Amino acid sequence: MIAREVSLFLIALQFLTRIRIKRIDPFPDDWLPRAAKYMPVVGALIGVVVGAVLLVSAAVFPAPLPIVIALVVSILLTGALHEDGLADTADAFGGGTTRERCLEIMKDSRIGTYGTLALIMTLALKGTALAAIDPISAARVLVAGYAGARLAAVLALAILPYAGGDAAKVSRTTSHMTAVEIVVAVVSALVVGFFILDAVVLAVATMFALAAAAAVAWMARRKIGGYTGDVLGAVEQAYETAFLVCAAAIIAGPG
Repeated sequence: MIAREVSLFLIALQFLTRIRIKRIDPFPDDWLPRAAKYMPVVGALIGVVVGAVLLVSAAVFPAPLPIVIALVVSILLTGALHEDGLADTADAFGGGTTRERCLEIMKDSRIGTYGTLALIMTLALKGTALAAIDPISAARVLVAGYAGARLAAVLALAILPYAGGDAAKVSRTTSHMTAVEIVVAVVSALVVGFFILDAVVLAVATMFALAAAAAVAWMARRKIGGYTGDVLGAVEQAYETAFLVCAAAIIAGPG
């Protein structure tokens, strides 16, 4: 049992980052719903690495360079997995008028105007939000925000029906997350957040970010009938961006 759970955690780690595990055996067919409960923890670990890079950079470089360096490391560490999903989803929903056309655009590896603008806006919002607060607070917000953003993607996976066809970047499975697995994912993300952030900041930023993620999920349900791997990435980015912006606004106050 322990060995199996360790394997599922390693699968989640390998899926969400560029870290490659030499061998995971056995590799379950329903790996996505089984490993999803560990994704908030992996998100928190990514946040720890990125936050540490920010703090070390802040001791060497003048602002806002540490923020830029931290965001670059975040993208490199995750292989731009979620940013790619955001860009493809923005292109699909912005340029597609039918479900079939949306899925066709998602499958296209080229980036369009909507995707480019979505990436520019989210990176600008995240960068300026983090630059508005001190490095220690920024590192804490990153850890909590990254954990919560992966939880948002997990909840979208659990709630929305599969709609990807050949356009999805995740494998279709007839298996679903169990109630226990969902609870594990939720509790792990909340524990990380309460441990690292002030309760008021966490509560308000989480509600704001969940609303942003829910808006993307609702649009996906309306436009294509459910989730794809790209949609999950867009949900994650919507939550992450909204969380960083809201948390920074509370901590720093109005300009």
